[in-house]
Amino acid sequence: MRIALIGYGKMGKEIEQIARNRGHEIGLIIDQDNQKDLNADQLKDIDVAIEFTNPESAYGNYQICFEAKVPVVSGTTGWLDKMDLVKEKCNAGDGFFYASNFSLGVNLFFELNKKLTKLMAPFEEYNADMEEIHHIHKLDSPSGTAITLAEGIIDNHPKKDKWIEATSMKEDELSILAKRHGAVPGTHSVTWHSEVDEITIQHLAYSRKGFALGAVLAAEFMPKKEGFFGMKDLLNL
Repeated sequence: MRIALIGYGKMGKEIEQIARNRGHEIGLIIDQDNQKDLNADQLKDIDVAIEFTNPESAYGNYQICFEAKVPVVSGTTGWLDKMDLVKEKCNAGDGFFYASNFSLGVNLFFELNKKLTKLMAPFEEYNADMEEIHHIHKLDSPSGTAITLAEGIIDNHPKKDKWIEATSMKEDELSILAKRHGAVPGTHSVTWHSEVDEITIQHLAYSRKGFALGAVLAAEFMPKKEGFFGMKDLLNL
């Protein structure tokens, strides 16, 4: 399989190594210095594009790939205000795979979070808050993973209507505390607390390898597919 890597930072390089080890060819690498090379001619022999860039350029990158009929796997976060537009393209026949986090462990954590929220919902004495910690180069805050966790709580708890990146005492708001320290790959915690005790679930990433492998597995899943897909489709969750 011929893969285009759009974004060649630390994650892109990790993805490249895993893809090559799994027998794939990297047919195109797009970085800051050669963004003009992302065009239909360069994409004509590409089976799938893996996109890890930034919120400002992501949507434009998708459009170029869609026009070239190349399915996209993206882990870029912070662009979700354009999600409906991307889904419209998928309904028209393009292929797109999005995950706020490609780690197998994180996606199991998402399901655990939803299950715990359903269990806690009847007990009014408990309230939830969240914390996420990432490396200092993380561009978006809170992380896409934290937002996915927050949405899992909001969708499954009758009194939570929205999340806020601040400490809130309002019953309908879910507080997210986002921290940026050193080279932390990613730590996410959800805590349910009452006056007498608390329950915390937490996921700690030790390296980027788990994210990169998930992205390559998603790329292997996507060739010739049309529609919008995510980790639930890949992992049959």
